Amino acid sequence: MPEVTMAKALNRALADSLREDERVLVFGEDVARLGGVFRITEGLQAEFGSGRVFDTPLAEAAIAGASVGLCIAGWRPVSEMQFDGFSYPALDQVISHIAKYRFRSRGRQGMPLVIRIPYAGGIGAAEHHSESPETYYAHTAGLKVVTPSSAIDAYHLLRASIADPDPVIFLEPKSRYWSKESGDLQDGQTDVPLGLARIVRHGDDVTVIAYGAMVARSVQAAEAAARNDVDVEVIDLRSLVPLDLNALSESVRRTGRAVVVHEAPMTLGFGAEVAARLMEDAFDHLEAPVIRVTGWDIPYPPATVENAYLPTIPRILDAIDRVVSY
Repeated sequence: MPEVTMAKALNRALADSLREDERVLVFGEDVARLGGVFRITEGLQAEFGSGRVFDTPLAEAAIAGASVGLCIAGWRPVSEMQFDGFSYPALDQVISHIAKYRFRSRGRQGMPLVIRIPYAGGIGAAEHHSESPETYYAHTAGLKVVTPSSAIDAYHLLRASIADPDPVIFLEPKSRYWSKESGDLQDGQTDVPLGLARIVRHGDDVTVIAYGAMVARSVQAAEAAARNDVDVEVIDLRSLVPLDLNALSESVRRTGRAVVVHEAPMTLGFGAEVAARLMEDAFDHLEAPVIRVTGWDIPYPPATVENAYLPTIPRILDAIDRVVSY
């Protein structure tokens, strides 16, 4: 079976969407002739022309604002913010207009747009190139927030996001762009709906909940824990909004223990929402407090010390040990 990287899967998803729906547009900083910093859009302008795949000025607020106008005119724009830390100038447009337009128009005007954002660390990049801004978007009512952890999921989740009638913030874990996965992108999994988590590894002793790049790291920790006879279930959220509460509750009710892993700082990070929901939905089944393994409450550090910032396998294993032995 052929292997595919997440980068190639995303490129294929964009190409297939452009091919199947003439209303889809792809644009952003350096996405056309260059093919994007990470080459996710490579070859798309050559195939679909400069009218549908084009470069923009270095102006994130303008990119987001133009997306609103294009939606009103009947297009389905897919824009790229070149890096996570560069997306903040567009927050006014995203929060004030994109997230609210359907409500402002009493449902008469949808916002079928996707904003792709390469995010998170693990690539040794400079300042403003390794942020984890998911909480800003997840807290903004009216947005959907999606982040794949694997190549196959990246393809299907991006296709579903482009087809969705509401605005989707599509967060791409850049450290996973070159990870390979065996499989056929069009193997019948044509429907991977937003808001559906996936059990990556089944287990009975503790549930580890992660998303993005931390899913693979959590699986590695689970395999290490298995050598000490601890059976770990790993759940990939895939969608932060909508959140698959049923999958989380069902797993934790069965295992009785939960660990949440993400790269963003701990305070008011997405793990706090997961922990609160588990307290509400599965309190009587919990055998230990929910523990979070996260980045530290500091700005993202220089590349030379980012390994001390990111959740590591030993830190995840320590959390697993603490909840199991509670």
